[in-house]
Amino acid sequence: MISPLAYIHPEAIIGENVEIGPFVYIDKNVVIGDNNLIMPNANILYGARIGNNNRIFPGAVIGAIPQDLKFRGEETTAEIGDNNTIRENVTINRGTAAKGKTVVGNNNLLMEGVHVAHDTHVGSGCIIGNSTKMAGEVIIDDNAIVSANVLMHQFCRVGGYVMIQGGCRFSKDIPPYIIAGREPIAYSGINIVGLRRRGFSNELIENIHNAYRIIYNSGKNVTDALQQVREEIPMSPEIEYIVSFIENSERGIIR
Repeated sequence: MISPLAYIHPEAIIGENVEIGPFVYIDKNVVIGDNNLIMPNANILYGARIGNNNRIFPGAVIGAIPQDLKFRGEETTAEIGDNNTIRENVTINRGTAAKGKTVVGNNNLLMEGVHVAHDTHVGSGCIIGNSTKMAGEVIIDDNAIVSANVLMHQFCRVGGYVMIQGGCRFSKDIPPYIIAGREPIAYSGINIVGLRRRGFSNELIENIHNAYRIIYNSGKNVTDALQQVREEIPMSPEIEYIVSFIENSERGIIR
């Protein structure tokens, strides 16, 4: 299962039933779980932690040092969960002293050329399109769909269950359950198709829709709009998620 043409540092920890192709490089201080497929020319570098049942395609680099001039060689990690597909030429840098680790959760698809910068946190169940780039300390919540060639400013947060149009760039937060698109990027309605596919009821979808009507179309400032949402929309975990996401947004939300 391990090609004789691969290099594996003697201190690396490799689980059971791991297939490692030719010209793979695995550094020291690396831990790889069970049932992983690591294809030719992938690089698993110092500080990488990889769970189980992942597929890592040729040219991927996991655990390279951050592209951050403040990095001083501190002990940090790049942590990958289970059941992820990491396609060709994906780069996932390890963390800095800011957070100590970069994290990719479970059941994600990272398409060709995606970059996950230092201290970024990608949740679970996400699809990230080709050549999308995340700057440092970005947060992407669970079940987000990000199309190709999207550029994310550092410290931005992307809410769960969103759909982001290809080619967008943004420096503000994108709240959950919506479609974001156009240039400059803006709220473009709620992700109705995605929510139905995830089993959201029609009543809940309507409540989410009404909440965003108040937030974006009432003409009120954000604080007053959120107060109106609390007063008029039946509260549920999903509505509370919207409200708390916006209240805690440090960069503000897209227009």
